[in-house]
Amino acid sequence: MGHIVTLLIFLLILGLIVFIHEFGHFILAKMNGVYVHEFSLGFGPKLFSFKRKNDETEYMIKLFPLGGYVMLAGEEYEDEEEEEDKKSKKGKKKEKEKVIVSENQKLYNKRFYQKFLIMVAGVFNNFVLGLVLLFIMGLVYGCDYSNNKLSNLQKDLPLYEAGARDGDKIVKINGHKIKTDDDIILWVAINGTDKPLNITVEKKDTKKTVTYKVNSKEVEGSKYFGISVKSGVKKGFIPSVKYAFTKTVSIFKQLIIIIISLFSGKLGIDSVSGPVGIYTVVDMAKGSMVMLLYLTAYLSINVGFMNLLPFPAFDGGRAFLLIVEKIIGKKVPLKVESIINGVGFILLMILMVFITIKDIIKLF
Repeated sequence: MGHIVTLLIFLLILGLIVFIHEFGHFILAKMNGVYVHEFSLGFGPKLFSFKRKNDETEYMIKLFPLGGYVMLAGEEYEDEEEEEDKKSKKGKKKEKEKVIVSENQKLYNKRFYQKFLIMVAGVFNNFVLGLVLLFIMGLVYGCDYSNNKLSNLQKDLPLYEAGARDGDKIVKINGHKIKTDDDIILWVAINGTDKPLNITVEKKDTKKTVTYKVNSKEVEGSKYFGISVKSGVKKGFIPSVKYAFTKTVSIFKQLIIIIISLFSGKLGIDSVSGPVGIYTVVDMAKGSMVMLLYLTAYLSINVGFMNLLPFPAFDGGRAFLLIVEKIIGKKVPLKVESIINGVGFILLMILMVFITIKDIIKLF
């Protein structure tokens, strides 16, 4: 029963994030007069679909819920006449009907700013969803705030032995500036427990750097690094707005650092999780609404960030090609763009399969 609940919550979270993302593309396409063939949640075989009266779009849900798409006319290489499924007069079979889409309804004939806005609308929606969820979380449960000031520092730790005391500020870890507890958690995690950790502490007007190897030990199932900072809870509309924006920026910054660390080798591929890893986190968080809200916000911002990357098949890759076209004053042939995005998609699927297998192995 527990796994069924976890699966339903997992699908609900994923479905919400995908729907919000694809709805961004969909609504901007409609607003700019682009013909929308399909709006799909999921991939693979179609489970069910419907069409609204006087609306060309077929809305559908497919078997595999790991993603979705909006199919736009003129997005990929195509003939002038397009095919759509239509029920025959007898209503028993479906036959292909030729649908003529006018040139001004095709994406490639829209202006630069229209195409660009359509491409990035999904990313924008993901960031908005993250902001809204963080705001709701702060408004209902209160905003957790923390800073870089040490708190409850134990006497047997190197920081204390070096002269650090409660109230002193951690200003740098391994040369990186520290402003919040999120920064501390990130850089300690990237450093790992097998390499020395350099912590610069500011005590009044003086600074001192302590170098030591993190002595991690298990405390109630979590890693304890001997670094605790002052924290508390604030409530109210204004604190919730501030919390939502501050946390969104913090998450965005963390994702940038993580991507850079992956490419530089500071983080390995083991640090990346796929659907199975997310399912595991959902299973741990399902008993807490505040944790589920934060997880959904984090994943939504994560999806938005990843789609901003200038990689083929991502929205950022498509937007990057548009910018290139604008700079060189020449359109990239649709066939070339289709090939680039197709190769990118295949590479992305290979990576996803690899990460999924890795996550499954971790379970055993």
